[in-house]
Amino acid sequence: MPVLLTQIREAKSAKTLRTLQLRFEKYDLVICDEFGYVSCDKEGGELLFNHLSLRAGKKATIITTNLAFNRWNEIIKDKVLVAAMVDRLTHKAYLVNMTGLSYRLKETQKMRQDK
Repeated sequence: MPVLLTQIREAKSAKTLRTLQLRFEKYDLVICDEFGYVSCDKEGGELLFNHLSLRAGKKATIITTNLAFNRWNEIIKDKVLVAAMVDRLTHKAYLVNMTGLSYRLKETQKMRQDK
């Protein structure tokens, strides 16, 4: 997610935002990994919302996060915007809730046991 937000901000500064949006809309699948590791300001939240809204109901988008939806306002400091984003992203969506230890932690523990 931080990379996407940086690309959006750079495109806005270079006045090429619409070009980026058109390209973003065409991808069959967009994966936004690690949502919530980096917070964003109001403008960043709005830019992200606008980009993700372009795909809503049209193309596949996967978002990975460790945060429950009710904590997204910790990342994007606008409760109304977060509610709208969650609403659009979850409409006709498949939600997969994964629990358990991190696979990376499991691999590290296994490597230590094997030594």
